[in-house]
Amino acid sequence: MPNKDFECVHCGKAFQKEKTLIAHMCESKRRHLQKDEKRVQVGFMTFNKFYQQVQRTKPQTYEKFCKSPYYNAFVKFGSFVTNVQCLYPEKFIEFVIRSGVKLDHWCRDELYDTYLYEMIKIEPVESAVQRSLKTMMDWGDKNNAPYNDYFRFVNVNRAVHDIKNGYVSPWVLLNSSAGVELVSNFNDEQLEIVEPALDVPYWKRTFKTKPSDTALVKEIIKEANIA
Repeated sequence: MPNKDFECVHCGKAFQKEKTLIAHMCESKRRHLQKDEKRVQVGFMTFNKFYQQVQRTKPQTYEKFCKSPYYNAFVKFGSFVTNVQCLYPEKFIEFVIRSGVKLDHWCRDELYDTYLYEMIKIEPVESAVQRSLKTMMDWGDKNNAPYNDYFRFVNVNRAVHDIKNGYVSPWVLLNSSAGVELVSNFNDEQLEIVEPALDVPYWKRTFKTKPSDTALVKEIIKEANIA
């Protein structure tokens, strides 16, 4: 019987021909080849944070991550964080770790929504305004339109999506007359979708208790000719 001189360094399986080894794809080799994918990087970072914060261990190596029985679950979470364009990803990772929710449930939309609607209330006003303006500029570039016409001409479904996902902050939306008019034209179903993100009573109180931040936002809105 011919010698099997070519061995997979990942799983130990031996082959008679080098080209067979090159074509071979075991799960361990696949995981090593996926190392630079964003979803895997996020999963690995989360894996490390979990073990450091919950298990109180030193940083884990990628080798240990690959061998972990939880590899697929953490990579799935990495895909979720990437696909939803998570606001402040590292803070969301800390949130799910502290939540006590099972790892298999970290990718549930309702868990992210809970985090999101808390975060948009406590984030720095400068970050909220910057993200809102970027959203408007992206819309303007895509539609070959002035970004400050966003509230006037944006597709309603796009507006609902952007508000629900926190891409347009209530700081800007509710301090702009054009933004308020946009919301007033939503139907009942659309209002129901954005209501958790808007929480109008909360924001009205916030605008009164944070007059300097509110004045700053209104000044930016005026200078940008958004209102």
